[in-house]
Amino acid sequence: MKVHFIGIGGTGMGALAGLLKAAGHEVRGSDGPLYPPMSTQLESAAIPVFEGYADAHLDWGPDRVVVGNICRRDHVEVLAAKARDVPLESFPSMLAASLLSERRSFVVAGTHGKTTTSSLLTWLLRVAGADPSYLIGGVPQNLGRGSHLGRGDVIVLEGDEYDTAFFDKKSKFLHYRPVKAILTSVEFDHADIFDSYEQIRDAFVEFVELIPADGLLVIDAANEGAVEVAAKAQCEVQSYRVLNRGEAPSEDLATWCVRVTSRPGARRTAFELYERGSLVGSFSTLLTGAYNLANITAAFAVARSEGYSVEALGEAIRLFRGVKRRQELLGVVQGVRLMQDFAHHPTAVDLTIRALRRRYPEGALHVCFEPRSSSSRRDVFFDGYTAAFDAASRVYVAPVYAPERVPDGQVLDTTALASALRSRGATASNYGSIAELGDAVIEHAAPGDTVVLLSSGAFGGLADTLLERFGDAVTFGHTEDLGAINTLLETCGMARLIDPEAVETLVLRPSRERREAAEAQGKAMPPILGCVHLQIAGERAFLFGLAVAPETRGEGLGWVLADSIMRRARSLGARWVNLIAGQTAEFFTRKLGFVTMDFDEIEPSLRALSNFEAAYSEGALCMAHELTQEQ
Repeated sequence: MKVHFIGIGGTGMGALAGLLKAAGHEVRGSDGPLYPPMSTQLESAAIPVFEGYADAHLDWGPDRVVVGNICRRDHVEVLAAKARDVPLESFPSMLAASLLSERRSFVVAGTHGKTTTSSLLTWLLRVAGADPSYLIGGVPQNLGRGSHLGRGDVIVLEGDEYDTAFFDKKSKFLHYRPVKAILTSVEFDHADIFDSYEQIRDAFVEFVELIPADGLLVIDAANEGAVEVAAKAQCEVQSYRVLNRGEAPSEDLATWCVRVTSRPGARRTAFELYERGSLVGSFSTLLTGAYNLANITAAFAVARSEGYSVEALGEAIRLFRGVKRRQELLGVVQGVRLMQDFAHHPTAVDLTIRALRRRYPEGALHVCFEPRSSSSRRDVFFDGYTAAFDAASRVYVAPVYAPERVPDGQVLDTTALASALRSRGATASNYGSIAELGDAVIEHAAPGDTVVLLSSGAFGGLADTLLERFGDAVTFGHTEDLGAINTLLETCGMARLIDPEAVETLVLRPSRERREAAEAQGKAMPPILGCVHLQIAGERAFLFGLAVAPETRGEGLGWVLADSIMRRARSLGARWVNLIAGQTAEFFTRKLGFVTMDFDEIEPSLRALSNFEAAYSEGALCMAHELTQEQ
């Protein structure tokens, strides 16, 4: 079947397009300009995308046209499909018809945490030995893409309460035939389609009533809306709760209770999990924040209901790296940590800022907020936003995105918001442009600080602007960097990167100042100044390919990269780091505390790594360093 997607760049639409392509269908689509991660994901799936919308985009003769909820009935490609008598499908109806009839549907629903929790559930099932299909409205770091067609009988779905299409106004998740479900929260949202909390609550009630009597619903016991909705369920209901200080785990509080055991500032969160008051085990995660522990617990509960072992699920939790654009570390520049998050609802903004404050208590926390989603652009959440930024050191409020799309008299007043924040004691300003906001961040952020961008979109390219303006930036390597990385490795006499998708890569990107200085001298500036790589095998990591451009040697860039990758290894839960050293042995011994070891002492799992085999030669010096998790 030939399927065309209108609005293929949406996270859900792009993910479904990938699933249909994997199932053997011919898939194309159209959208406006796209940006990562969806642009990269569609390209890697070899799905052609037309930029913009036009009648001619349907000339290739699709059998079905899938309509995103951005489309109105007068959309040019909708009219083109009708003129050609091509049937229109909504995204959820296409999903249900093509993928759900032969699979058990595990749906994650709720106002907050859907993407992270569905990613966690999928990852836990995979590490435990299953091969579920999944469709997630984001890109899980461990999985690399938001959709996959598995061999198992389970499909994990992120269940969106937003309306389906212009010809079907009911919520998307009502098409998803849930057998087991997680309900993270129920709050008012999507002010463009719901008039009240009661309306959105009723949509969730209709959803839980779809779960069969022999199914399972897992809810957050601390969320009043979720508890209210769960009372209408006909199936078994399990609950979870993150314990407050001084609370003891008890079945009276929740089926599943979780207690934080790590200190503020720890680079991993340690916690204990209890089932019906009895200790299940102690675990650790890269994620931070009580809401993420709640997400982990919900996914754990569903995975345990499938019979998977605590040990396997605990290892999956330890290895989970999060989701792109959710507490995502973009880079570190001159000691300033730059992050981004999707939070835009007042509750999510508050929880995200508090989580980052606990993880990074040592410096100032600069929060840049772009009112961009359909609800955040409106004044309906003004009071909620006023209290949502209390844990921030400084708040930068961007202009409302596309205010002309908001009904008259309902646009969020960013000047009034900044004033209200200041009245609560915050240091806050609103700006007339994103460029002005960026200038202010550059002026105020200092080494040791954290800058986080909160937006449901691209934030006007602010992340890239800040990275290049702060200075030489240590960031994660991307697919498009592979050519430059291999060129640098070969220049430094090292082996080319093998199996790059299995490798954690950090690169050092030149600052705008460095590039402009090179241009003034008529010199070419390489796209990256250095790189270093990490490959994980259980609790051990192999560090390799530390290289810096010859013209920058002596600037200390090797130390910057080495220190950064060691911190990354620790945050990923590695307990030992191994490497193969030549002339750099003294550097790793003196600067980082590595010790020599015999080849036979290296774990077989590390020796089996493709990049280890490429780096090792007879007589090479093997080294190791034990990591402490609290550093």
